[in-house]
This record gives sequence, structure tokens and C-alpha cells, in this order.
Amino acid sequence: MTYDNIAARVDAFRAEMKQAGLQAVILPRTDPHLSEYISDHWHIVRYLSGFSGSAATMVITTSEALVWTDSRYFLQCAAQIEGTGIRLMKEGLPDTPSVTDYLISTLGKGDTVGLNGLLMSIDATTDLADSLNAAGINLRVDFDPIDKIWPERPAMPADKIFVHDEKYSGETSSSRIARTLAETAAAGADSYFTAALDEIAWLLNIRSNDVHCSPVAASFLYLSPKGSTLFVDNAKLTPEVETHLEKAGVATLPYSSLISRLPEIASNDTTVLLSTTSASGAIRSLLEGRSIVAASPVAMLKAVKNDIQIANVRTSHIRDGVAMVRSLMEIEKAIDSGNRLTEIDVAEILERNRRKGDLFYDLSFDSICGFGPNGAIVHYTATPESNTEIHPGNLLLIDSGANYLDGTTDITRTIAVGTPSDDMRHDFTLVMKGHIAIATAIFPEGTRGAQLDAMARMPLWKEGKSYLHGTGHGVGFFLNCHEGPQSIRLNDTLAPLTPGMLTSNEPGVYLAGRYGIRCENLVLTIPFEETEFGRFYAFETITLCPFDRTLFDTSIMTPEEISWVNDYHARVREALTPSLTPDEQAWLEKATRPIA
Repeated sequence: MTYDNIAARVDAFRAEMKQAGLQAVILPRTDPHLSEYISDHWHIVRYLSGFSGSAATMVITTSEALVWTDSRYFLQCAAQIEGTGIRLMKEGLPDTPSVTDYLISTLGKGDTVGLNGLLMSIDATTDLADSLNAAGINLRVDFDPIDKIWPERPAMPADKIFVHDEKYSGETSSSRIARTLAETAAAGADSYFTAALDEIAWLLNIRSNDVHCSPVAASFLYLSPKGSTLFVDNAKLTPEVETHLEKAGVATLPYSSLISRLPEIASNDTTVLLSTTSASGAIRSLLEGRSIVAASPVAMLKAVKNDIQIANVRTSHIRDGVAMVRSLMEIEKAIDSGNRLTEIDVAEILERNRRKGDLFYDLSFDSICGFGPNGAIVHYTATPESNTEIHPGNLLLIDSGANYLDGTTDITRTIAVGTPSDDMRHDFTLVMKGHIAIATAIFPEGTRGAQLDAMARMPLWKEGKSYLHGTGHGVGFFLNCHEGPQSIRLNDTLAPLTPGMLTSNEPGVYLAGRYGIRCENLVLTIPFEETEFGRFYAFETITLCPFDRTLFDTSIMTPEEISWVNDYHARVREALTPSLTPDEQAWLEKATRPIA
């Protein structure tokens, strides 16, 4: 993709703006389901800017084009839009205005901003409209000219849906629908509408392959005690799926009929509950006067895994740990033998070893394999242009995961290639001190991730270092790698950490132009004890794979931290050894020897 391509596309878009009488347009990088990961059909921001990251908002005015993204993508976005004339806006930094503030400072009274209202949540649409209107600026939510300027736009995905067996999910669709409708009634509504693909997949025990690395089906779902409706393309259904849906009391209508049919279907109920995060402003407009807005009744139900899911999660992580050990051993041997190994080679090794495992479905995200300076790009994915050869003298950051029928994995390891420098060992150990602080945290019932986040950052903060991404995100069950409502981050998502939740623990530090370090395991919230002061919870580390022993600087670790590493490595060795060959067992035994 060249600068000329991008410039021509932006110019064509501006021509449509001019014809519609718009002075600016907001283009959220999402789809009508407000997804983080989207099908090719909805990669509008990538088409217009060249930026391929998973978090972005593009703004096009009559004279400027800008892309807002978060710290994970500052370096990547800068590289991908270089030479296009598009300006990078580093979201979250004090000097960077929000999209709304930028528009208010740039536009004049009487100007109009355009938006496809299906691509913005209810809360975001309301806040945007209120702020713009207060400044005398109008908002139109029906502007969608993309088909006119993107002649080869990919079609909507058409993969078949399949049923996710109850032996993995642990609960019937009928039960999940009933529990959701009970929560809906408790919120004061009769019915619930959701566009969130992970919610629909969980509720109906269905999966598909409509989004890269996310086993979901493009659809909308309306739940009602009087009968539920799934808006989905008929070509995606099989006789087995149709029978499964019928058994759960779910009828189907075409995906494209949502706008025309939803008001009619919802007229049978007095009040429809819309989630602030899984319904768009455009949907609320369709149901104006008969909807209430609240937190999703599904989010907490889905986040708390049942006993069958938890047992499956533990099993899938043993299988994933075996794949990781085989991959790390293969990578190490290749480098030690002097073979030329690149970042893309590493990603292929990881995928090949995972695909050999039972119940493997797909990767849970494109593997992040960044060597040296590329490791400092938080969500880096190697391309043929950026693909770097790995050689002794720097760090290799590997962030990868898989979707198995019985669980979703996400793990990051930082590997020293050759002998690490003192600075590398020091920085790695600071990150691990934060990781261990989260892994060993004990906290009272009701604690939220934002109340723990500083524990992970404190060792870095004490030396004037930090990282700008969250410390932890929720993880789905054979679903999205990133799911809410819980998280561990500086900004509060208000969801308490509850037994059964699976969350990542991934502090890091990134030195631009030098190296990046991140250490990630998944942790399960579990009961710890109950005292006169109430219930207390803890984390059980689920991920099973050794950390690089050569990167620990034990001189700055406490005895308790050293013991945690050694105990964790002993557990990894015990869990994985029965599934390994003698050579692999010998490699793992060496990789998990005590660090002090």
C-alpha cells in the first residue's frame, strides 16, 4: 500500500462528505457488534489509513486526517501511516485531545459531524452528541458511504455455525437464556437485545469462524420470554444448528433485516434492556421510548466460569504448556545451532506445535514475536517487510495463545538470546516482581482490578519506569482472548474480581529502539478464606510454562519472590513432564531448576 493509494481513498471519502454537507466524520475501528477484533468487511480504518492495529478511531475533516490509538500501537501506527499525511494522535497522553475536544476546537458553530451510528456504543454516542451540541455542532448518525469508495470491499463472512458441546460449556443454552432473562427482569425490563458476538456465542452455545482468531458468528440476538430471535444469514445455518436453536426457543431472521424487523419484534414487549457496551446508539434510536440502558446482564454470567469450564481450562492449559515447551526448545536449538531464524519462523513454530494438540481450533490471536527493538512495539506482528532475524545479544518477546474446544490460552514469555546484559536482567526482574505481586495477592470480596493494578507497577515506578497498557484483561472460554467485564488496569471498570473469573497477569516494560519485556500468565480468581472481616479471594495461576531463568537478578528479589518462582517451576515440571518425550523432559528439568 502506498501513500498515493491512501491519499486517493481519503480524497474519495472527502468527496462523499462534501456531497452530504459534512465538515468532519468519525470512523471507529469496529463493527456493528462493537467488536475489538473484526472481519475484513469492517476494516474501514485500515483501508483508509493503512493502520492495522486493533484499537483506533479515525477522523477525517475537510483538511486533515487523523488516527487516535493507545500506547500499545504508538510505534506501529507511526510506522504504518508514515508518509500518508495522516496524523497520529497518542491517546491517553496529557497533550493529546480527545476526538470530541479536537472536533470542538476545529469546527465552528453550525458545522456537522457524520458517523455510522451502528459503530458507536450508546454511551459514546450520547456523550458525543451532548458535547457537540453544547458547542453548536450537529451530529448525523446515518453517514455510511464506504461501499461507494471501496469497490473491492470484502463480503460479509459466511462460515457455517456449529454447536459447542455441553461437555465443554457445562450448561445448556436454555439455562443461559433463562438466567439472562431473570437478570433482565431484575433490571426492570422484559427483554434483552445484544449485538456482542461473544455474548451471543456464549448464550446459544454456538461458534463459527467469522472473525479472525475469534470463534464467533456475525449475528444479533433478541431475548424475550415470549420468544427469542437470532438475526443471522440463513446460509450459515446447518440442520443441526437449526434443531439446536429450536430446542432453545430461538427463531431466526436474516442478518440484514435487523433495522426493519427489530422494532416490530420488540413491540411485543414493554421494555427492552440495552447494554451500554453491546448495543449501539443507532439501535437505541430504533427502540426510542421503550428501552432502558444498563450494564449487560450477560457479562458477569459469562465471565464466571462454571466447574466444568474450569476443569476444562486447566486441561487445555496443560496441553498448551506442552506446545510451548516444545516450541521454546525448538527455537533454542535452532539458534544454538546457528540456523537463521526469523520472527515469522518463531510464529510458525508456535502455531505448528499447538495445532498438533487435541481439541485445537485456531490461534486466539496472531502471535506477537518481537526481537530486540520490535519487542518494544507492544502489539507488534511481524510482516515480510519488518521480519527480523534472531541472533544472540538481545531479547525475544513471544506473546501467543490458542483457542481449544475446551479453553482459551494467552501467554507471554521474554527470552534472552545469548547472554543477557545486566540492564536486561534488572528490567526483567522488576517486571517479574510486579507479576509475582499480582499472582500472590489476597484481597477481600468486592475488590476490583483497579485496586490491585499499582501492585504490579510499583517495582517499576520506584525507578521511574512504567508501562501504559493494562496489567490484566478478562479471557473467554473458547471465545475472545480479550473479554470483560473485569480487568486489572489503572482506570476502573467497576467489575469485582469474582471466583471463576479468568484474567491475565501481564506487566511489562518497553524501551524504544532497544527491547521489550512482558511476562504473562492467566490467573483464576478462587476463594481463599472467610474471617470475621468477610470473604477473601486469591489467584490460582493457570498457565504452565517456565520463565527464562537466565533473566532473573536474584540480588533484587525477596526470599518470598524467589520461592514463588521455584515453586511455580516445580508445578510446571510436575504438570507437563508426563506428556513430554525424554529429550523434552530433560530440557524442561533444566529450564525449571531453582534460580537460587
